[in-house]
Order: sequence, then structure tokens, then C-alpha cells
Amino acid sequence: MTATATLLHHTPWHKLPIPLTELCIDTTLRCGQSFRWKKTASGSWICALHGRILTLRQDSSFLHWRASFPSPSTSSSAHPVCKSSARHVQNQQDHPLTPPPSSPSSSNTSDKDAPCPSASQSTHDLLHHYFNLTPQLSRLYAEWSRADPNFARKAPRFTGVRILKQDPWEALVCFICSSNNNIARISQMVEKLCRYYGRAIGEVEGETYYDFPEPRALIGKEVERRLRDLGFGYRAKYLWRTACLVENEKGSGWLQGLRNPEAVSSVGGKHNEQQDPLPEGGRQGYRDAHEALLELQGVGPKVADCVCLMGLGWGEAVPVDTHVWQIAHRDYKFRQPGKHSSLTKATYDAVGDKFRALWGREAGWAHSVLFTADLKSFSEKLVKRLEREEVVEVVKGEEGSNAAIDVKQEVRGEELGNVVKSEDIDATVKTEDAGSEGDEAEQVVKEVTKKEVMLDKRVKREFEEREHREVEFHEDMVSRVKRRKRSQR
Repeated sequence: MTATATLLHHTPWHKLPIPLTELCIDTTLRCGQSFRWKKTASGSWICALHGRILTLRQDSSFLHWRASFPSPSTSSSAHPVCKSSARHVQNQQDHPLTPPPSSPSSSNTSDKDAPCPSASQSTHDLLHHYFNLTPQLSRLYAEWSRADPNFARKAPRFTGVRILKQDPWEALVCFICSSNNNIARISQMVEKLCRYYGRAIGEVEGETYYDFPEPRALIGKEVERRLRDLGFGYRAKYLWRTACLVENEKGSGWLQGLRNPEAVSSVGGKHNEQQDPLPEGGRQGYRDAHEALLELQGVGPKVADCVCLMGLGWGEAVPVDTHVWQIAHRDYKFRQPGKHSSLTKATYDAVGDKFRALWGREAGWAHSVLFTADLKSFSEKLVKRLEREEVVEVVKGEEGSNAAIDVKQEVRGEELGNVVKSEDIDATVKTEDAGSEGDEAEQVVKEVTKKEVMLDKRVKREFEEREHREVEFHEDMVSRVKRRKRSQR
């Protein structure tokens, strides 16, 4: 375990304009894709990725982000942040550095120690790549809804679910840990891996964050025993042997070579919308990647498909477990071939082919939305108290002068699982007095307070909020029918 970097330098806060219907991090980051993001008491999501600590916040219109880097060494001729940024872009084959305009930092960091401009640039591109922001999600949801009435019925309550483009090595290790496991325990295992074998980046909000360990960090002779001591069980051997194979035999570029070349897109680039017929079983590149992963110890069909979908960019990969099998039976009347009642290889392939035929080359993405809708953690949505207070102060102004209007808004709470930050938003708006010549123009000082309150309400996931009146009406009609039957007796 590397010593903790005690000093961090932060980029300014930036924001990506994206509505919750296109990305909802509160759903995407806790639906079983990634296991390293932590939601803090302040409502931020924090994770260490590629040598930096990312802090994310989201409102209804923007994804707000800040990157924190270890303090640069005074002996370095080049800024370490710039080196790390360049390595990430080269290794991931991401895209050109095309950052949004950034505002000057308000910190006291000197120009020498402040993150170089490419730090913000590469982080913007990293987020765009990681959250897979090129495809228009509303278009995909509409396409899947037209093909599937069940998706059309359930998906509107779970908008903004995106398939992450994770590092293939991290995806492989995490999904080996996922075998016969739950999300909470997987997250604990991955946290231990990072803490004991990853590089410490620094501390944010009282928590130390570590980068994900590279294969060479897990090939020592003592690794398997130590992982068993840390509670990894039989997975310890799988992780150690996989690390040795990747580091010593396959080489660092092996996993990258299994990636879908179409999944590597540039910032602002157009998503490939050509819908060529998808071969049964998926494209050849996907089938080759799937078979290559099955050669690793601890990797079965489901783990291989998870890595193909969330680490290698093969959208037609459909991870099938008993839970997904139940969805296929319950919602799609699927009947497995043969007389077997268990999830055999033939049944696994048949379920995947059924969903690929239904949803096309992004079948794994559509499947993940329905998988999320069935998770127990999303079985109910809590609509918390929402308060909005707006105070408008109009200052007296003389004829022809500008009058300053200070607006203060405060929004607190959380609505349908989408985070709304508990921060004041101050703005100043200038209006010009429209007084006519010769008239005495004086604006009246007013103070207007507006308040909107939404009481606590628990909404079951089976119903949209807009359906609430219909549900109440239906329940009222049922109770009337029951009373009528009792009276007839």
C-alpha cells in the first residue's frame, strides 16, 4: 500500500450540460456496473480514476465536476498531471483534447503548482468517454420502446441509465469478484484491492482514494494468501492467476485488443447509427472476445459478457444470470430449449439471442435498464421534501438608471432519486428603467417570497406519479364494489 498523498491540487468546478433523461449518475453508478464510486454525506459522488480523484454532483440540467491531482514534484521538468493526461488519452485511444471553456480558479494555488490546462481538458474527455455520452439516450429509449411494450412500460421510471466504458482490466477484476456475490460485498472487495495494492492519490472529504491496481501489482507470491485473509475466498486464486496471465503471458495490450473498435468515439463525435442486421449470436468480434475471456480462470459466460459489455464496448453482450432468466420467463414468456430446468449453456445463449433479436446491437444496454428496474434497491422511489424559496429584491433607481435585482434561490431535497443540491444560487439581473422624459420615475421597493413545498411521499415503482390519481380512482372503485357485494349478502 502506497503512502497517502497529503496535498492535492484541484481544477475549478466545471459543468457538462446534460439533462437527467440523458444521464442520471444516481442510478448509473449504483446499478451494478462499477463498484468504486462512493456517495458522500454532501451528496457528491467520488472516485479515483486514472491518477486523479473525480468529484461529481448533478442537478436537473448539468453534471458538475472537479478533478483533484496529487501535488506535482518540484524536480519534474514536465507537469505530472500533463504526463498522466497524455498517457490516458494514448492508452485509451480516446479522442483529441477539446475542452469546454473554464473559469479561473479561486484557490490560492500558485501557477507553478496548479494543474496544467490539459488536466481539465483530459478530465472532460475522460468523463465524456467513461459515461459513454456520444449516443443520444432518448433516441435509444424510443427505439427500444417501439420494439418492446414491456420496456416502454418500465423504462420511463428509469431514464438516464448509461452503460459505462470502463477500463477493461478493472472490469475483468471486478466481475471476477462478482461471482456468487452482491453489490455491497463486491464493493468492499474492490475497496480492499485498491487500498492494499493501488496507488494512493489523496484525501477528499476525509476519505483517502486509491487508483485501481495494475496487473503487475497482483502477481506476487503472497497475493493469493493475503486476498484470502481479506475475505476473497476462492476468488483469490482466480484474481492472482488472471493477473499473472495478463502480465506475464498475454501482455498489456491483450485486453485492449479485444475492444469493439466502434466503441472508441471522439468528443462530440456522431454515434454510429447504421443498423446493419445483427448476426445471430452477435458480431464476430464480440464472439471472439467472449471466447477469449472464457479461457481465464473464474470467468464464465456471465462474467465474460459483463466485461464485454461494460469494459470492451460490445453492446450486444447480454449478461444472463438467474435473475435475468426470471425476467425472460415472467415478462417475455421465454421457455428454455430442452427439458433442463437449470440455466444451461444452451439456455444462456437462447436468452441472449432472444434479447438481441428484440433490441438489436445495444441489447445489453436495454437489458441493463430492465435489470436496474428489478433491483431491490430501486423497488421503491422516495420523493423527499422539496422546498424552493425565491426572494426578489428590487432596488430603487432614478430615471434612466439601471436597477439591480438580486435573486436568491434555495432548493433542498431529492425528487424521484435524482439529486438536487442543497446550495444557494445567487444571481444579479439588471433591468433598465423605462421611465419617460419629464416624468419622475421611481421604482417601488418590493420583496417577494415564493415557496413551493412538496410533502414527503413514498411512491411504489409500479406507478408513475402522473398515474397516482388513476390508482386512487381504481382503489376507490374496488372498495365500492366490495361494499356493494357485502350489502347484497
